[in-house]
Amino acid sequence: MTEHQLIFALALQHVPKIGATTAKKLINHCGSAEAVLKEKKTNLLKIAGIGSITIEGLFDTIHLEAAEDELRFIKDQGITAHYFTEETYPEKLKHCIDGPIVLFQSGTINLKQQPIISIVGARKITTNGIAFCEKLVDTLSPYNPVIVSGFAYGTDITAQKAAVKHNLQTIGCLAHGLNQIYPKAHKKYVADVERHGGFYTDFWSTDVFDRNNFLKRNRIIAGLSEATIVIESAEKGGSLVTADIANSYDREVFAVPGRTTDSQSVGCNNLIKFQKAHLLSQPMDVPYLLNWQLENDRKPVVQKRLFVELEPDEKIIYNYLKSNNKALLDVIALECNIPSYKLAGLLLNMELKSVVRPLPGKIFTLA
Repeated sequence: MTEHQLIFALALQHVPKIGATTAKKLINHCGSAEAVLKEKKTNLLKIAGIGSITIEGLFDTIHLEAAEDELRFIKDQGITAHYFTEETYPEKLKHCIDGPIVLFQSGTINLKQQPIISIVGARKITTNGIAFCEKLVDTLSPYNPVIVSGFAYGTDITAQKAAVKHNLQTIGCLAHGLNQIYPKAHKKYVADVERHGGFYTDFWSTDVFDRNNFLKRNRIIAGLSEATIVIESAEKGGSLVTADIANSYDREVFAVPGRTTDSQSVGCNNLIKFQKAHLLSQPMDVPYLLNWQLENDRKPVVQKRLFVELEPDEKIIYNYLKSNNKALLDVIALECNIPSYKLAGLLLNMELKSVVRPLPGKIFTLA
């Protein structure tokens, strides 16, 4: 888009009471951001869902003035601005109703023909979590995925450092403008990330840093990717918000299980328990469930666990799936004469034993 068009898009993005969803509604109705800002107020109020409070201050010249200042910053710093209707705007994010109308980028990001996954989790990641995260990126590296995260302490930076180590593209989604880096301790990783991808944000250089920004940032982490992987999480945390957003976008979610006594596994265990995430017991579960293919069409060999001891009901389920390949949870319950409430627990135990695997839509098959 031209600088003239970008000025108006930025001005619309600057209006405090108009979020991305409302901005897109106005743009779709009027034809462009410029047309929105030049439309009569009475005509805008005729749009369904648009009230006087929503567009209060829309026509204040302060927004165009702020947009001109931000454009100067963008040009001076060599930042790329992606408008939500352009080809350069991330394809998966286009399908998110609350994706930003303007997304800012630094670095050398290229999202063409590569799988994209987000890896999130606890900031106070355990040594086991670090080991699993590094193994995950190492195992997935032959598929050349883009690794997205939030560039924060713990899981985020572990995933992004692992991506750089394996020469994979990685994207850090920031909760502030591109004029700063948080946490400051991660400034030493900026150059490596920009050489292997870069950073996205929809925050301006003038935005005040606020912890609530992280929650807004999480929608971009979830929206960029076909799947979000939660490595570790306490009972509450930002990574669980990201998982919920990914579910709302109808994207796949994976969670690494842990012991019930581990505080940093409570969130992941709950995601699995309430069927909000696939159980991720080994890294190869990701390409298997997402149906990734290597360029030579040969997947790494996964060694199956042999001689697993099964309970009587588990043997019934195993034999049924062996004969029928895969089936819905409700169908398994009916055919195996096992109540659904009991079946869910049995299938979870069988997943932990690597005997069965969940597929999208509450479908199960043998591992």
